[in-house]
Amino acid sequence: MKKIKYMIAAALVLFIIQVYAEEGMYPVSEISKLDLQNKGLKISSLDIYNPNGISIVNGICKVGGASGSFISEKGLIITNHHVAYGAIQGASTPEHDYISQGFYAPARDKEIPAKGYVVRITESYRDISKEVLSAVKPGMTFQEQAEAIDKRIKKLVKKAEKKHKGKRAEISEMFPGKTYVLFLYTYLRDIRLVYAPPRSIGNFGGEIDNWMWPRHTGDFSILRAYVSPDGKPAEYSGDNIPFKPKKVLKIDPAGVKENDFVFILGYPGRTYRNRTSYFLEYQYKYRMPWIADYYQWEIDLAEKMSAKDRGVAIKLATKIKWRSNTMKNYRGKLEGIKRLNLVDKKRNEEKALQEFIENHEKLKKYSGLLAEIKEIYTEISENSDRELILRYLRSSPFIVSMAFTVYEGSKELKKPDIERKSAYMNRNIKRTEKSIERGFNNFYEPADKAILKKLLLKAADLPENKKISAVEKIIKGKDKTSAVNDFVENLYAGTNLKSFNAVLKALYGNPLKDKIFNDPAILFVSQIYEEYENLEKIGKEREGKLDKLLASLLDVKKKFKKTAFIPDANGTLRFTYGRIEGYSPRDAVFYKPFTTVQGIKEKTTGKFPFDAPEKLIGMINSGRFKSFIQPDIKTVPVDMLYSTDTTGGNSGSPIFNAQGNLVGINFDRAYGATINDFAWSRDYSRSIGVDIRYVLWILKDFSKAESIIKELNL
Repeated sequence: MKKIKYMIAAALVLFIIQVYAEEGMYPVSEISKLDLQNKGLKISSLDIYNPNGISIVNGICKVGGASGSFISEKGLIITNHHVAYGAIQGASTPEHDYISQGFYAPARDKEIPAKGYVVRITESYRDISKEVLSAVKPGMTFQEQAEAIDKRIKKLVKKAEKKHKGKRAEISEMFPGKTYVLFLYTYLRDIRLVYAPPRSIGNFGGEIDNWMWPRHTGDFSILRAYVSPDGKPAEYSGDNIPFKPKKVLKIDPAGVKENDFVFILGYPGRTYRNRTSYFLEYQYKYRMPWIADYYQWEIDLAEKMSAKDRGVAIKLATKIKWRSNTMKNYRGKLEGIKRLNLVDKKRNEEKALQEFIENHEKLKKYSGLLAEIKEIYTEISENSDRELILRYLRSSPFIVSMAFTVYEGSKELKKPDIERKSAYMNRNIKRTEKSIERGFNNFYEPADKAILKKLLLKAADLPENKKISAVEKIIKGKDKTSAVNDFVENLYAGTNLKSFNAVLKALYGNPLKDKIFNDPAILFVSQIYEEYENLEKIGKEREGKLDKLLASLLDVKKKFKKTAFIPDANGTLRFTYGRIEGYSPRDAVFYKPFTTVQGIKEKTTGKFPFDAPEKLIGMINSGRFKSFIQPDIKTVPVDMLYSTDTTGGNSGSPIFNAQGNLVGINFDRAYGATINDFAWSRDYSRSIGVDIRYVLWILKDFSKAESIIKELNL
């Protein structure tokens, strides 16, 4: 990994360093300020992050939208089973069902391409807030401001990538309207599946146990990254060689015990702890209930269609898994917001803040700040049903999504590169193609039809002043159910967008010459697209206004609280720490921090999702655990609880002990900690990881994966 030369300058004054708390997803540049040795860390903070040398952060990578880590000099990456699930599903057929049976490549020529997977490594970053914000000029509308910032970011990204050949640049907003950081990444594009346990280990407990404790899931898989023979990132080729990382993480087979210090490095997704009560109320009352209910309907549909046909089940497996994960997460968040009375707590904080503003003459210019933010979220809430239906009409039925890509892309590709929407810029178009190709792995027409019908009927039920004109044309003067049914059946019967090659041909073809707009799916999109463009304009206006308001709000809160704030997580590399410890979720109940292999035996019923392999049960009964026993519990630990601060995106993050050695793989949070996106608590925020001793036991004794064990060089 290239030396990280640049530090985030302007942003640093905004970071709060809480010596006695464990809350915080800290940018890695801040860890030297955390006094970690007094918390239990046995190595130097420079061993974790060294801007002038190689350190542990050089062994961390981003795998898709999650995290992973390098565990061999030949590019082995350990991450979660659910992170690698798309690769496992994409390679599976009823004849070679790697989801059910698991997969192990004893030699490199047996590894399977993980199509569409990209591994990202952070190389450097620097604050560019002034360069971004200089695009905003006096007199601009909020929409113009948002568009100007977007255009400036694209120009800065192109400039950075031209200067740093072979690297990918991305600009992340650390604080809305205030702080922007340019990150440089290495993107590895030839990723292959090396090992996955059978579902009955990697997803033991299924959705019943998801987000729950106690947990007994072996949620891990192993990938390998490849590069061209000259060491540069490249697409898949039989001539490629394993990538050699600059840092290989050391695995400690001894693991950890209760109360041990641990830390995590990874790429958490998004948190919203610095947002207002109005944002939270919108999420609680409108957005999350709508999505959770809709996803539950999609899950029920997919499970019903999967029940009698394993081929269909494989096609729909990823949809079921990810929809279920989000649905249950949102249910947990909704319960957490209610249980903690979080909206009212934030409202009371804002009431005190408003009084503070009114009592300070120099702050009077901010007196209408919270009211303006409230006004924006009132508008969003009033239009939430219509806007959510429009957004899911675009993304949820796959064929309609492809029609959008063709219709929109054919327009965007005619523009100068810098003026295109991000997905169609030259730097991103190949990734868009891969996303399309990967999507066809999950396409099952009967399910897709049912989804489109559901959304059109939801649109038909909107109030008169919220109607979607393109949908009204479908049902005008007819029974809505039969009209929608006829429309959808005709659309799927007539569309040509049912293969990857057909979509690419339409995308890059001449729309008028090829008459692709006669395709019923594209014709439908052409009729509804104007409403999407209007929605996008409204979104830009809101975004520009909120950025300005939230930047001012942060300034006021700094004066009010006499402190600064950790930036919300945004998919960039972060550090968090805590201890191996249980917790009490409710009265008279205490959860211990480790589960064991005996718990697998206790839960096993022989039926999915509690269908542990007979071989595994036999191994547990035999008691032959060799060196994988944890002495104080006298058996093999499976999963563990710890008080680090994590969120979505931390899936696959390595868990380190005080010596900086890998002792587990993070994969979940306890149900009460689904609220972490909005608030963190010392009492209930617990993360869940698979213990490295269980990982090694499964690899060595269950799967006999000797080549992997040898490569780990334990």
